[in-house]
Amino acid sequence: MTDGGQSSQLAALEKVLLDETADPVDLPFSLLSSITGNFSEAQEIGRGGFGVVYRGVLPSGRTVAVKQLFERYDILDKNFESEVTCLAGVKHKNTVRFLGYCSETQQVLMPYDGKCVLADVRHRLLCFEYMPKGCLADYLSDASCRLQWTTRYQIIKGICEGVHYLHQQRIIHMDLKPQNVLLDDNMVPRIADFGLSRRLSGSKSRAITDHKLGTMGYMAPEFLISGEITFKTDIYSLGIIVMEILMGHKECSSVKE
Repeated sequence: MTDGGQSSQLAALEKVLLDETADPVDLPFSLLSSITGNFSEAQEIGRGGFGVVYRGVLPSGRTVAVKQLFERYDILDKNFESEVTCLAGVKHKNTVRFLGYCSETQQVLMPYDGKCVLADVRHRLLCFEYMPKGCLADYLSDASCRLQWTTRYQIIKGICEGVHYLHQQRIIHMDLKPQNVLLDDNMVPRIADFGLSRRLSGSKSRAITDHKLGTMGYMAPEFLISGEITFKTDIYSLGIIVMEILMGHKECSSVKE
C-alpha cells in the first residue's frame, strides 16, 4: 500500500474511533501491522483461545485494540465470520465498540521439504476501541484491587443491560466470563469477544450443537450435557459473574463441583 493509501485508511479508522455511530471499516493488514509495531510482544495486552490482542497506536496518539486470530484452519473462518457478523450490528454502551476488520491472504515464501515454496498465509484481524482499565478478571484475582460497592453495582448493572440488549438482537454470547468483560476509564463494563456467539433466526428460541466450546465454570449444565443453546445459557454465565463480583473473587472451583 502506498503512503497515501495508508494515510487515507488511518484517517478512516480515526473517524470511526471518534464517531460512535460510524460503521466498521475494512482495514489492510499492513496498517494493522504498522500500528502494533509488527505485532510486537511489547504491545501484547491479552491472549485467548482464538487469538492475541495487541495495543495499536495511531499517529494522533489515540489507542485501539487489534485482535489477531490464530491460523487454525478448523476454526478460523467460522469464528471470524461469526464474530464479524455479530459485531457489525451491535452498538450499545455496554458492548465493546467494533472499529474495523481485516481479511487478507498473502503468498509467502516458506521452507518445505528442503526447498522454498509459495504458501498461502491468511490474516484475520479485528479492531476495537481500547479499554484502558483492562478486564473484570483482573479485579477479581488481585486481592489489592478491592472494588467499592457502588462500582460493583455499576458493573453488574452494565453487564445485565449489555446482555439484555444482545438478547433483544437475538444474539447469544456463549462465552460470558470476567475475562470477556472490559472496563473503560469510568469502570463502565463492555462485553467483548463474540467468537462463539450465535444469532437465533426468526422465532427460534433454541439450538443444538455438537461443538461444546466455552469456559468451564461458566457454561450452563444443559449446554454441557446436551449441547442445548438458549438465552438461558447466557443467564447462567451471568449469574456466576454476579456472584464473583459480589464476593470479590473467583469461585469457579465450587461451580464445577
